Amino acid sequence: MDASAERVKQATSEAVDRTKDVVDRAADKVESSLHHATDKAAYGATLAAEKAEEAKLRGKEAYGEAVDTANDWLDTARDYVREKPVQSIALAIAAGWLAGRILRS
Repeated sequence: MDASAERVKQATSEAVDRTKDVVDRAADKVESSLHHATDKAAYGATLAAEKAEEAKLRGKEAYGEAVDTANDWLDTARDYVREKPVQSIALAIAAGWLAGRILRS
């Protein structure tokens, strides 16, 4: 009976050892997969942040160019009004009359 109990004990110990090995290997695979997934996510987040920064800079440049263009047009209009005040008033009246006609229709 002692031999039988010893065999059961030995078989149980071997089963536990095999199960422990299988669980350890599975845990290692899961850990490795998690590290890989985390690295990929971090890389993707870094790329997204870089693209967002580039888009922000392009937006600032476009805004600056638009403001510069608008200021140039405004300067040109001011110069025209200073050089030709009578024609400027006539143009303003004509534009107002035309806008009024369009809006009444």
